[in-house]
This record gives sequence, C-alpha cells and structure tokens, in this order.
Amino acid sequence: MPIPDYQTFMRPLLVLLSDGEPRPMPEVYHLLADEFTLSDTDLATMLPSGRQPTYKNRIGWAKTYLLKAGALSSPQRGTVQITARGRDLLLQHPEQISTKMLFAFPEFMAFQGAPPPDGADDRPELSEPALSPEERMAALATELNSALSTELLAQVTQLSPSQFERLVVELLVAMGYGGSVRDAGQALGRSGDNGIDGLVKQDPLGLDRIYLQAKRWQNAVHSPEIRGFSGSLTFHKASKGVFLTTSSFSDGARRTAQQIGNIILIDGETLAQLMIEYGVGVLTRETYHLRRVDSEYFEEL
Repeated sequence: MPIPDYQTFMRPLLVLLSDGEPRPMPEVYHLLADEFTLSDTDLATMLPSGRQPTYKNRIGWAKTYLLKAGALSSPQRGTVQITARGRDLLLQHPEQISTKMLFAFPEFMAFQGAPPPDGADDRPELSEPALSPEERMAALATELNSALSTELLAQVTQLSPSQFERLVVELLVAMGYGGSVRDAGQALGRSGDNGIDGLVKQDPLGLDRIYLQAKRWQNAVHSPEIRGFSGSLTFHKASKGVFLTTSSFSDGARRTAQQIGNIILIDGETLAQLMIEYGVGVLTRETYHLRRVDSEYFEEL
C-alpha cells in the first residue's frame, strides 16, 4: 500500500484527536503511521529534496489545512487539538474529508486566496492522490526538467564531434574535476590518440587523470566499444575512464563495464540531466525559494 496522500490523513487525524486532548506532533506522526501500517520503507521514503520523510510532510499538511480551516487549534508549539468545528466535520463527513470541503470556511478560503471554481465537486478525488505543495512543486520541476532534457539532448546531437568532446570535458570540470577548463580539461580527439577523446585532471597537478570517450551516436553502444575503451585506458596506464554517448548502452555494454570495474557509463538521458544539474548549456530563467519556519530562531528570541 502506498503512503496515503495528505487528504487521506485528514479525517484519521481528527479522529485521533477526538478525545479533546492536545497531542504533540511526534506522537501524531507515530500513531498515524501505525494506523496505516506504514512499512519501514514507507517511513524511510523522503521528499525529492531529501529533507523530510514523505509521510510526515503529508500529515503535516493535513494538520496545516485543518488548522487554517479552524478544525484544529495549536494550544502550544508543536501540539494540536480538535475544535468544535473539527467535531462537526467528523459528524458531517463520516467517510473522508477533502480540501474542497474546507472551502466552506472563510478562514480557509482566505488562506487559499480565492474560492474554488464555481460548480466544483466537493467529493474527494480518490483516483488521484492529493500531493502536498512541496510534492506538487517537485513534480512540476520534474516535468519541466524532462522537457528541457529532451530539448537539450536534441541540441547536443547537432554538435560536431569536436564540439561534443569539448562539451563533455566542460561538464566534468563543472562537476568539480580539476578546477578550470583551461587548467583541467584537455580535449585530445586526434588521430592516433588510441581511442581517448579527452581527459580531465582529477587534481590540480594532474597526477590523477580521468580519460573520456565521447560518442555522438544515434545507435546503442555495445560491448566491443567498451572493451576497446578499456584497452585504451590500459595503453595510457589510466586507472579510470568515463564513456559518454548521446544514445544508450546495451545490457551487454553495461555488464562489460561492470565487470571491468573502472569505467563509468553516461547515456544521453543522464548526460542531459547532468548538464541541467551543473548548469552547462542551460540558463536559469526563474528562481523560487521554498521557505519554512525556523523553530530554533523563535526559541532563541
């Protein structure tokens, strides 16, 4: 069973608090996790940011929405307690409470900034999980990055072989290998280079080098190319190699690289994602800051 969405947590949260006693949020997290029999894997699943467990984030947003609707109160920092309105919600909605139902309360409407569209169905949408705001933002970022990745890879495939070799050297340098492109990156790409397209110095003095092979291909890379690159590394007395391609690697190629042990494979999809992550060939159009309350700040006042 997947981790419930935040709407699914709303009614159980009110039921848990229906005895009228205030409860600390750590206890609420624990009891609701037990009620939904969340597995160790569920409890360890983090948001895309990696900063908070997903189940705690969803329970937290269920609490926030119910607080904003006046169904819960917070008598002390980090505690929650049911209100008379919360009890009424339990009586009126014996199956499930959804965000749309909370628009009946002016406090929640003001919190959201606007009422729901006219004629909106108040019944909870059970077929599609309700994502928390952080999850919606992460999902949107993933969608935008996926589209950007496709567009970026299309641009990369139009480069000349020498331009592509230069790009992959710049990418590895942007990832922190050897400082500046001038000092650390060196595109080889000459006839007689014994299969090495470029190198990146892993340290400023160049005592440890990573050799590159870059293939601007449409077809998949297979095992013979990986074995050939391994032989080139041996010729150069190199201990590490990175094989990059705009296409993909066959299963056999991946097995061969795993058996050899000192070659990293980067396919087209991974290449585009790394370019996005390290800002190579892309521009930042907008920046949004997602902030949260600093509890320690208020404790120290």
